[in-house]
Amino acid sequence: MLEILPMSEWKEYRLGEIGEIITGKTPSVRNPEDWGNNFLFITPSDYCNYGKYAKDSIRKLSVSGLERLKKKVLPPKSILVTCIGSDMGKVVMNNVMCITNQQINAIVPYKEYDNDFVYYSLLNAYDTLRVLGGDGTAVPIVNKSDFENIVLKLPPLDEQNRIAGVLSSLDDKIDLLNRENATLEALAETLFRHYFIENPDPTWKEGKLGDYVIETIGGEWGTETPEGESGMPVRCLRGADVADLNDGIATRTPLRYVKPSKYEKIKPNNGDIILEISGGTDTCSTGRVAYINEGVKQLFDYPIVFSNFCRLLRVDERHTFFVYCFFRYLHKQGEFFNLENGSSGIHNLNYKAALYEMDWNVPTDEKVVIDFNNQVKPYFDKINANKQQILALSAQRDALLPRLMLGEVKIG
Repeated sequence: MLEILPMSEWKEYRLGEIGEIITGKTPSVRNPEDWGNNFLFITPSDYCNYGKYAKDSIRKLSVSGLERLKKKVLPPKSILVTCIGSDMGKVVMNNVMCITNQQINAIVPYKEYDNDFVYYSLLNAYDTLRVLGGDGTAVPIVNKSDFENIVLKLPPLDEQNRIAGVLSSLDDKIDLLNRENATLEALAETLFRHYFIENPDPTWKEGKLGDYVIETIGGEWGTETPEGESGMPVRCLRGADVADLNDGIATRTPLRYVKPSKYEKIKPNNGDIILEISGGTDTCSTGRVAYINEGVKQLFDYPIVFSNFCRLLRVDERHTFFVYCFFRYLHKQGEFFNLENGSSGIHNLNYKAALYEMDWNVPTDEKVVIDFNNQVKPYFDKINANKQQILALSAQRDALLPRLMLGEVKIG
């Protein structure tokens, strides 16, 4: 039960009073043996794979690396905050022991404070962190001393526990649904690998993946303001937004405007696949895909289009999941690495080569593809239903978070 609560019992604390502050460190290039596969080494680049919890990392440390940086080790349920660069202000909790790089400040709360409550307090302080980091510097940064002096308002511990319990229950449900979706995706991928990679029919011949694509359509950014009375409002998906679509998240794209006639040419239809063809490989590489259906469209308050960082693959709905799984497989296997080109951190995918130039072992009988599509469709229908539930739970959590953190409501 929630009820209105005056904040008389809440007190202000500096972060340095709430817990030990630890700034991460990167192993020296003089010690390559510090890298391995034993312990998580978390950087801001990993945050694109996280919800509330940090469960894995792109790079890992060896036993010797952990020993060399033992003063930087973070116990489970520490709170990790990115404090430099464009990703500044993002917050996660680690659920296993880890070390971070120097772009992250972490707090290990003392036992007098609820770790989850501190996590949600810092999550709610995102705008404050962004303002602090942009104070007259070319690269946004919040150093350790400034981080220690950030002030949070906290209620007594028993109320911290109750508030954190409510918000954590929502995040735990979201995490459970995400894990179920990952399992369903893995089942679909296993079937795909079994039929088309590991046990192909010997009568199949090499063919082009593009044979299953009706056409490819280029995107555009649209304009920031309407062009006379001809502009219609849309949400324009960037390359990195593809990952959010797969997670069932409405991306934070700005409102743009396109002419209705242009919209009709580039609007995604059910069964279409959005392919990321341009982006920075410092975070998540190009080649990611997301399929379009009514559930995806419902994530947005306006019709969606896509930027020129993406390419729309128009696919017969009977082939959607075959093409989707094929691209997922190629991306995971690193097959796109040699098809990328670019400079200055921006890499572009030569999708035409993947579709029309490279030979793959594909079925000669369309019925095989249709049968596979029908087998995995229930998996993706369930994934989509879960995404809708994740969206509802996320909205509920985001609505409650500021009110609970400001002491406007109390858990009865």
